[in-house]
Amino acid sequence: MEKNNLSAMGRQGGASALVILVMVLFFGSLLTLVIKVGPAYMDDLTIQEALESLDGTEGLSRMGPARIRTLINKRLGVNNIRNFDAKDITIENDGELVLINVDYEVRNNIFRNIDTVVHFQHRYEMKGK
Repeated sequence: MEKNNLSAMGRQGGASALVILVMVLFFGSLLTLVIKVGPAYMDDLTIQEALESLDGTEGLSRMGPARIRTLINKRLGVNNIRNFDAKDITIENDGELVLINVDYEVRNNIFRNIDTVVHFQHRYEMKGK
C-alpha cells in the first residue's frame, strides 16, 4: 500500500514552465488592459459627479446653454479632467427642465497598433431652484 502512495507523490510535479509562462502572459495582459482603460472609467465617474452636482443650482433653468457649459467646464477643471471636449455635451432647455446629454468616446493605445475604444453616453434631466 505504501508503494502506491509513494509512486503517486512522485508523479506530481506541479506546474510546468510553459503553464507558468502562459499564466504570466495572461495576467500581465490583463493588468496592462486595466492600467490603460481604468483611467477612462475613473474620469467618466468624475464627469458624472460634476454633472449631477448641477442639479439644484440656483437659476439653472433660466441659464442659457453657454452658461451651463461654462459651469460644467469649471467643475471639470477643478476635478482635473483635461481631455474632455465640451462639444460632446448637448444642452436643451425645456421650460423648468434642463436636458443634458453627454456622448463621447475615449481611445487608448494598448500596444503598437492595438487600440481600445470606450464609449460613454449619459442623459440628465435637472431642475434649478
